[in-house]
Amino acid sequence: MRVWAVANQKGGVGKTTTSIALAGLLADAGKRVVMVDLDPHGSMTSYFGHDPDALEHSSFDLFLHQGVVPQDLPKQLLLPTSHERIALLPASTALATLERQSPGQSGLGLVIAKSLAQLWGEFDYALIDSPPLLGILMVNALAASQQLVIPVQTEFLAVKGLERMVNTLAMINRSRKQALPYLIVPTLFDRRTQASMSTLRVLRNSYPENLWPAYIPVDTRLRDASRAGLVPSQFDPNCRAVLAYRALLKQLLALQPSTQVA
Repeated sequence: MRVWAVANQKGGVGKTTTSIALAGLLADAGKRVVMVDLDPHGSMTSYFGHDPDALEHSSFDLFLHQGVVPQDLPKQLLLPTSHERIALLPASTALATLERQSPGQSGLGLVIAKSLAQLWGEFDYALIDSPPLLGILMVNALAASQQLVIPVQTEFLAVKGLERMVNTLAMINRSRKQALPYLIVPTLFDRRTQASMSTLRVLRNSYPENLWPAYIPVDTRLRDASRAGLVPSQFDPNCRAVLAYRALLKQLLALQPSTQVA
């Protein structure tokens, strides 16, 4: 199983949409995908018709056992989605209390890695949607993943958020055996605006080696897909954003080590 995290310390940059779009394209290609929602806002969970305020059980349950993950618990928490090849490990708003409960508990940074280890033979890919906040949940996402995708809205404040994210990644990499590769993905690009054009130039000048050379355009079909609860490629496989995400997926697959089987 390949594990990708989608993260940025700034909200509103397209993390959840990117996670769902990539998962949908992988599932369309016949891959079995588990989506892990670690954001207390539960946007991914809501996308697929589950209420994060009402769920009795969620990814929060994984953190309640002193860093140990009970056998079969991750599998028991999985919920269905609108795509037959995608399962969801949902979020609940209880995740927001985790930081207050975690001081003094050891081993909590590897809970998601341990949980996914129990699902290793069940899925081909895991995509983790992390919160826009450096804390135990983002640490879990980065510790569990083999590839990081950093969506960045093409506007000035998002570039400042990217700087914080890259600094965080450098800190995390010091505790990893192997540095986590990352790909920066420009999102919500609108070529009609000077802000988008100038921000894209800044990204290309500042991060030439880690920047995906294309971009995800603004596309109202993504909002329509969300309203319908369908992955974008199910809703409109030929819209501009889906075509862009298809190109992004091709790039991510090309970055995989050749020894790994998708």
